[in-house]
Amino acid sequence: MIVEAERETITTAQTDLSAWQTWSAVGSMALCVALLIASEFMPVSLLTPIAHDLHATEGMAGQAISISGLFAVGTSLFIATIAGRLDRRHVLIGMTGLMLCSLILIAEAPNFAMLMVARVILGVVIGGFWSLATATVMRLVPAPSVPKALGVVYTGNAVATAFAAPIGSYFGGIIGWKGVFWALAPLTVVAMIWQWISLPAMPPQASNPVSKLVGLLKRRNVAFAMIGVMLTFSGAFAAFTYLRPFLETYTHVTLPQLSLLLLGLGMAGFIGTYGAGALLKGHLYSLLRWLPVALAAVTLGLLIVGHKIWAVAPVMIAWGAINSAIPVSWLAHRSEECFWTIFRSLQH
Repeated sequence: MIVEAERETITTAQTDLSAWQTWSAVGSMALCVALLIASEFMPVSLLTPIAHDLHATEGMAGQAISISGLFAVGTSLFIATIAGRLDRRHVLIGMTGLMLCSLILIAEAPNFAMLMVARVILGVVIGGFWSLATATVMRLVPAPSVPKALGVVYTGNAVATAFAAPIGSYFGGIIGWKGVFWALAPLTVVAMIWQWISLPAMPPQASNPVSKLVGLLKRRNVAFAMIGVMLTFSGAFAAFTYLRPFLETYTHVTLPQLSLLLLGLGMAGFIGTYGAGALLKGHLYSLLRWLPVALAAVTLGLLIVGHKIWAVAPVMIAWGAINSAIPVSWLAHRSEECFWTIFRSLQH
């Protein structure tokens, strides 16, 4: 809906920027996306020490990830109405500032309650920034360059998804989990300064009333698609959240082994993304139907072979590849023609 609103009004942001300024603005958004993803998933690799230091169970600590997702969903539903009344530049910089506040609160959290408050703030940023990212790119670059610009932004997502968990696990053993989040803070300051310098003024445009969203959800196919998306991704994230406790207590891995396993899972994501892209054109609905089933089967496979690290490694690689293919397929389902334009642009 946000994208449709952007298309309805012609802006001057593109004509006011040089090519260098345009791609600098896109780069600042890519860095912010990478930091958002890293901040969101870093607790996965640090779940055990977080629970220990804050005197919580690992199950409770896992809710710090769930609550971010909950508030991200809520924010994404209403951000279009709010952002439509404000300069988009100020909204994005403000969200980056909120991410910085969240990271500092996490790094200084004296108890579990403060951690949850900080993760709520991060969830608001995640939902708001992701909901506005595509529409903002459309305002920054000329139409023929939109797919390549989106590719740059999503590259930040792919890199952070692959490396955030293993890096967090490794450095968490050296500087502690709070030190890891402190290390993200100066990078967020850099992202905010970069946005302040590179993002042009983007005056308010037509906003979308909440009634539009309600109208969409009344459509049978949209409602079923939303249920499918929610079940698929909630299942995947639930399993991903508790991988570290599972590997430590059932597989009995060491910290270096844990970092390597998480790295393998993350790197497999690139394979899954590319593989899904190659299969989309003729097998889109088969992918949508069978990828969640395959992920469930592989997750059960972890329970079966989980006591042997040599068997766990290939299963985790398969898990990472399948998990990364699922959002690619849903993106294509949303707009098959748009996806293939983006996918081809990344090959050049």
